[in-house]
Amino acid sequence: MLAGSAAAALTFLFMWPHTRREAFVRITCAIAMSSTAGPLVIVAIHSCWPELFASARTISMLLGAPEEVGVLYVSAPLMAVSGLPAWWLLGGLVRWLDKRKDKDIGEMAHDVAEVVKDMRGGL
Repeated sequence: MLAGSAAAALTFLFMWPHTRREAFVRITCAIAMSSTAGPLVIVAIHSCWPELFASARTISMLLGAPEEVGVLYVSAPLMAVSGLPAWWLLGGLVRWLDKRKDKDIGEMAHDVAEVVKDMRGGL
C-alpha cells in the first residue's frame, strides 16, 4: 500500500489533477491498482527472472540486513509502477470527459466511434 502511495505521489509530476476530488479518486485508484496488480507483476517478474530476487537476497544478507529487505527493494518499485496506469488512464478519461462536458451521451459515443474509426484507418 505504501508503494501505491509512492506511485501516486510520483505521478503528480506527470499529470497534475485539476480538483481535489479528482486527486482523491486518482490516488485511491492508483493505490487499489498497485495493491491488486502489484503482486501479480511481482509474481510474473519472479517467474521470468528469479535471479533478480536471489541476488537481492544475497546483497541484503551481505549488508547485514534480513534477506526479506532485498526482496522488498525489488518488489516495492514494481508495485509502485503497477499503480501508474490507473493514474494515467483516469487522468486521460477526466480530461476527455471535460472537453465534452456540454455533450450528451449519444454525442460522446459518436466521438468514441470517430476515434476508433480514425485509429483503424491509421493502421
